[in-house]
Amino acid sequence: MEPYEGLDFYDIESLLSEEEIMIRDMVRDWVDEEVLPNIEKACEDGVFPDEWRVALGEMGVLGAPLKGYDCPGLSYVAYGLICQELERGDSGLRSFASVQGSLAMYPIWDFGTEEQKNYYLPKLTSGEWIGCFGLTEPDYGSNPGDMITKAEDKGDHYLLNGAKMWITNGTIAQVAIVWAKLRWSNSWFHR
Repeated sequence: MEPYEGLDFYDIESLLSEEEIMIRDMVRDWVDEEVLPNIEKACEDGVFPDEWRVALGEMGVLGAPLKGYDCPGLSYVAYGLICQELERGDSGLRSFASVQGSLAMYPIWDFGTEEQKNYYLPKLTSGEWIGCFGLTEPDYGSNPGDMITKAEDKGDHYLLNGAKMWITNGTIAQVAIVWAKLRWSNSWFHR
């Protein structure tokens, strides 16, 4: 297979830093060598090859724009280029990486405690653990204002009640970020 030579009608490459080009080309080469020759078989078998999770972690592209806690700290442009190349290989592969970084890791990075950040983020960045994000519900779609899933604070844990669907990475994840309404006094609030 000939190596992919991306079309650049607007000379966007001239606006990229050396690091951004290097990262894009690293992911581009990996997609050419590992994903494209194997994606049809993975699809037929209904599997997400575990070696892809490991490779993405080793390349340092999971949670790309996040800083600290072993996260890569790359530019958002680099993150966009990573996603573009992964999407070229397979949209499910790009979904895996963007859900891992943007929907599972980012909430921990921005809202988690130091203990949570130190515990979860290095494992998610390396690809050791997989994260998922549960927002969509059967009756309300992805509308958090109308969701019915509730969380009750039981002191040392939360009790979740409700239903979620279409959770990318949900069947293979070790960490789940779940949207729910939290009972606060006598009313329900989002948390």
